Amino acid sequence: MNHERSRALYGRALSVLPGGVNSAVRAAPQPYPLFVERGDGGHVIDADGNRYVDWVMGLGPLLLGHDTPEPVQSAIQSRAAEGPMYGMPTELEIEHAEFVCRHVPSVEMLRFVNSGTEATVSAVRLARAVTGRNKIVVMQGGYHGAQESTLVEGTADDPAPSSAGIPRSFAEETIPIPFNDVEAARDAFRNHGDDIAGVLVEPVQANMGIVYPQDGYHDSLRELCDEYGSLLLFDEVITGFRVGGLHCAQGKFDVDPDVTTFGKIVGGGYPVGAIGGKTEYIEEFTPTGDVFQAGTFSGHPVTMAAGLETLKFCAEHDVYDHVDSIGTQLREGLSELLEDHAPEYTVVGTDSLFKVVFTRTETDPQDCANGCRQDPTCSRFGACPKRGTDTADAETERYARLFRPAMIEEGVLVSQNQFEANFVSYGHTESDVEETLEAYKHAL
Repeated sequence: MNHERSRALYGRALSVLPGGVNSAVRAAPQPYPLFVERGDGGHVIDADGNRYVDWVMGLGPLLLGHDTPEPVQSAIQSRAAEGPMYGMPTELEIEHAEFVCRHVPSVEMLRFVNSGTEATVSAVRLARAVTGRNKIVVMQGGYHGAQESTLVEGTADDPAPSSAGIPRSFAEETIPIPFNDVEAARDAFRNHGDDIAGVLVEPVQANMGIVYPQDGYHDSLRELCDEYGSLLLFDEVITGFRVGGLHCAQGKFDVDPDVTTFGKIVGGGYPVGAIGGKTEYIEEFTPTGDVFQAGTFSGHPVTMAAGLETLKFCAEHDVYDHVDSIGTQLREGLSELLEDHAPEYTVVGTDSLFKVVFTRTETDPQDCANGCRQDPTCSRFGACPKRGTDTADAETERYARLFRPAMIEEGVLVSQNQFEANFVSYGHTESDVEETLEAYKHAL
């Protein structure tokens, strides 16, 4: 394939954008990122005219694919034509919030913001305010946006900032523990329980290899939070309205968090975030409470139209049946491929998420044909990733330097690095699955 224009654009970008990009992950592809010209269903066309099956899907927001269905597109165009924004409330904000509250089990009230990061920042502030405590428990390898409270690495006994520019004193208020380790969570509460404002957790760790929760793990977190008077905060920025359909991952796992953060799909492909939860907590945000939260673009009418019409379209059509079926076909097909081509690797994912993690194990071929489910009886249980940090021990350089470039030459775009998820959309077809599996066969 010819990539001369992408290369030239990257050269220009390096002169005016740090690293040539506006979000760090976009610079990950070797030797330089492809520049996209437009989308088409489950495909994108790059600046050089090359066409690819696209499993990046904007890093998750594009549940419906690149071709917006007519009712969604009409709503977006209508709102855009009526004026950019107002800095005043609109009826759309109410309708969108009512839809979310109707379908997500734990959400009684909602505050819209502008990004997943802004949502988690506000959720952490809220938990600290309502409990009068400072410490937040997070999962090692989890991701909750670009915020000081969660850009933390290390252990519960020795937390440290994971980015320059964050004072170590900030990190000392964060307790990183291993995902899927109930005993580590219990130790954290035994040692710090009276100071823990909340536990912030992705229902499925989806930013570092897609790690499924072990059976009963989230129930244990719920019990610990109840016992110690802390809040359980679910970060559903990625899983929201993708895993578990309209009920989200909390519905799939039958867990009742106190507060939930949303992003991506809830905005229908436009910038968005939201914090939802029990009325007694969400009402603590200003102006009804004392927890300051505000934003000029919050509840932007075009975003509200896109998000609401996207979710309504999902409710009225077979979107989840379709994307989950495509996800199953991919995971099962990849499992079969790995038996012959790379039995040491692991297929992960659920619903419309999928991934091959380049694990290094000599155990038997895949037992989890539809993606790893953290089953203790599985022959691969000792080798599959139990938490996001395990993915860092996989063959990340092989993925970046050999595998992904080979997939590009086969006409298939997968996630920019070993850690990010791949996303299925309503625009993908069974022929896309066949083409993708054939590409994996050659690239592996």
